[in-house]
Amino acid sequence: MALTEDHVREELKKVIDPELFVNIVDLGLIYDVNFEPNEEDDAKQDVKIDMTMTSPMCPAGPQLIANSKQVVSAIEEVAEVEVKIVMDPPWTPDCMTEDARDQLGIF
Repeated sequence: MALTEDHVREELKKVIDPELFVNIVDLGLIYDVNFEPNEEDDAKQDVKIDMTMTSPMCPAGPQLIANSKQVVSAIEEVAEVEVKIVMDPPWTPDCMTEDARDQLGIF
């Protein structure tokens, strides 16, 4: 099975923000998912993820990064995972899905 961005994003939905209790995909924290061939194993891909935080000093940042790496690394077709924190563009509540807004009571 080919590794796709949708597959990676579905796995990332397992990562829950410990302060908001909503997954990081629905919160709009995942900006970009890219793949590169792994140099050591042709059957696997390296995954590079650009994500942001709800604020520059988010105390949950290290936990969210570690959990993201853990769930994506568990995918059979993945060799290595790199998570890069980006703050541009800045996160706003407009980045959230309707489901996330509903969970947080934001209308």
